[in-house]
Parts: sequence; structure tokens; C-alpha cells
Amino acid sequence: ALLDDALREAMGQCAIEVARSCDYVGAGTVEFLVDASREFFFLEMNTRLQVEHPVTEWVSGIDIVSQQFRIAGGESIADLEPARNGYSIEARVTAERVQMGTSGELEFRPHPGEIVECEFPDDEGVEIIASAGAGKFVSPFYDSMIAQVVVHAEDRDAAADKLLEYLSRVRITGICTNIPLLNRILADEVFRKGDYDTEYLPGLLQRTDADQLI
Repeated sequence: ALLDDALREAMGQCAIEVARSCDYVGAGTVEFLVDASREFFFLEMNTRLQVEHPVTEWVSGIDIVSQQFRIAGGESIADLEPARNGYSIEARVTAERVQMGTSGELEFRPHPGEIVECEFPDDEGVEIIASAGAGKFVSPFYDSMIAQVVVHAEDRDAAADKLLEYLSRVRITGICTNIPLLNRILADEVFRKGDYDTEYLPGLLQRTDADQLI
């Protein structure tokens, strides 16, 4: 895999140096871009909890939210030892409708409205963070994300299988969501091989049956 232990360690040390250089105290996320030659480049630092923080919590065994409170209270977290506990994937469920654009390409547009049914089954190793619910109205004025579905499993393939199976049991009616697209990504051979880049989604849409997805 491109992101092996040596590259993880180098990026981690760089992230620590970024935080130390500005005397940063608190939870934060340093983001990098990695190219095909295994060079990595600083992208940005988010000085807050990320939407994806449950993924880190699953694999590290650290409750980041609780630790942020400890930091705010003046306590030290120098004794924390992150684990390498399996694999976690998060899917963002959004209120979006796919349609054919005038240029002949698939486009995704927000789909506000009232949610009629909303069922996220309880399952071991699955965490749901949702603002969606039966009778709730999705506004057209804000971000279209209505839920995060985070799964944890022993490895990447098992996590992808678990998320795909779980999303097939989620039921949301009254609005359109991106779950059909998420399912196609999780089952896609290119995604499963892990050999993709920033051009992945346009490529997937080109080899997807547009009418079926719509």
C-alpha cells in the first residue's frame, strides 16, 4: 500500500512539528496530500475536532472528545498511547439528488424536504451521528449532510463489506440521499484495490449506469 508504516510515521512527526511550531494546544487535524512518488505535502491544519474524528477514535482507542476536555482543564495527555486497532470507514449520508446535467454529465444537487421514514438499525461496531429523523425537515440553506455512518472492522475489506451491508438496511424516504452512490463506491473494484486518486469519482460515474443511478 502507498501509505505504509514508514510514511505514516513521517507524516505523524511532521504533524507534531507543525503543532509545536505554533505552540498549539488542543485537538486538531493536520492534513497532507500524497503523490504517486510517496512525497507528501502539507495541505492545512484544522484547529478543531473533525467530522471524521470517530474514525480516529475507533482505530486509536482514544476518546478524543474526552481528551479535549482534559486539555481544556489544564491536564496533560503526554501519557496517551494510540493503538492500531483494525480499520474504520465513515460514510457521509447527504440529502442529494442525482440528475443528468445539460452537458451530459451526472450532477448532484441538494434535495431539501420532509423526511417521512428514517431507520438506522442498531449494530455492533457501527456508530451513527445523525440529525435526520422521521418528520424532520431538511433545509435548503445549510450543508446537505444528514448523518455520519462509521463502521469498525479488522481490516479495510471487512470494513467496506460491513458498511455496504449496513447501508443496504438503512431506510430513508421523503427525500433523496446519496446512499445508492455510496453503495456503488464500496462495491467498486477500483475502490477496493485502493489504487485511486482525486480523479476517482468522475471515473466511477463514467462507468456507472447513469439511468439506474438516477
